[in-house]
Amino acid sequence: MKILFLTPSPPYPPDQGTAIRNWGLVSILAQQHHVSLLSFARHSDQIAPELQDCCAKVSFVDAPERTHVQRLATLVGSSRADIADRLASTKFAARLLNMLNNESFDAIHIEGLELSPYLHKIAALRGTASTPLLIYDAHNAETVIQRRALQTDRIQLHRWLAAFYSGLQLPRIAKLERQTCEHADSVLCVSNEDCSELRKLLPGLKPVVVPNGIFLSEYTEPVTPAALPEPALVFSGKMNYRPNVDGVLWFTRKILPRILRNHSDATFVVVGKTPVPSIKRLADNPRIRVTNSVPDVRPLIAAATVFLAPLRMGGGTRFKLLEAMALRRPIVSTTIGAEGFPITDGNELLLADSPDEQATAICSLIEDSKSRIRLGNAGRAFVEANYQWQQIVPLLQKAYPWTKI
Repeated sequence: MKILFLTPSPPYPPDQGTAIRNWGLVSILAQQHHVSLLSFARHSDQIAPELQDCCAKVSFVDAPERTHVQRLATLVGSSRADIADRLASTKFAARLLNMLNNESFDAIHIEGLELSPYLHKIAALRGTASTPLLIYDAHNAETVIQRRALQTDRIQLHRWLAAFYSGLQLPRIAKLERQTCEHADSVLCVSNEDCSELRKLLPGLKPVVVPNGIFLSEYTEPVTPAALPEPALVFSGKMNYRPNVDGVLWFTRKILPRILRNHSDATFVVVGKTPVPSIKRLADNPRIRVTNSVPDVRPLIAAATVFLAPLRMGGGTRFKLLEAMALRRPIVSTTIGAEGFPITDGNELLLADSPDEQATAICSLIEDSKSRIRLGNAGRAFVEANYQWQQIVPLLQKAYPWTKI
């Protein structure tokens, strides 16, 4: 089967959630099928040898840059969802049309709502020409993310502008997400929770659950831990992503001071590319380190006394938790942070939602090495049993019904 993948960023290197998911799907499918890739990239990005070896054809288009003025114009002067214009590119559209005119594909696999306008363009060709099977990989239920952002920000005076943005965007994103699911032949979700949310937008929709996964061979022991002061409280994630920024700032303001009362030597380590200014400024605190981009996040996760997921908004499932579990790190997460995984509080990780509960759970693990080891071992077993790509990709059979995956 010939499959064309459209992705918002290169799947390799797999250094963030979107890339990790796409690399898992692309690399496994390419073992049995003819896979081509069309992706946005930075001007300086080179096509990795791993992608060239994996794919029959790889094509990159420079990612567009939108100014704040352009975003404001969309926000105020139109009824379009902001995310629909995030990757608007005449060059990408032309490259896509050229590929469709010159090659016959059985399926086009489109990742994420920000690429949905291209799915709509392909769907519009139906009736004038045969078009491939359109597969929409939702990755996140974006309506859920925006609704939770609104609920979190509107109760904070200094976040009212962000809440206003979310209030305007929420119905627009819901409309775009519903229309995208309508135009797709198959819709993929990472969790049952996201499936349920999309069915609320489009009753009768039958999404296919294809969870996030990892290649466990990349987390074989030992991964040499980075040199971090102990106890190290580690968070990893892209640090210009709104749910991550909110979680880190909330932890810093409300939870870390409670921990430092009992463990004054604790250090909060924020690991992630493209930190926004509010995150960079945290490094002024001697108990906080902000690493910015690192070539390999695994040694920093492996050095965590406790790995943190203090998220109050977001959707989908978090690769950061799979990585921490694979490295046998004990985790403290909010309920939202661990959403989508069939875990049990106290077994694979600890769940805590209020600042006091978070601080209590983290302090208990700092003080109890046996509990850290027990949770770490349970997390590793959980990933081994459920979240290896080799186990997950066969679930695509429901999305590609006429061929063997």
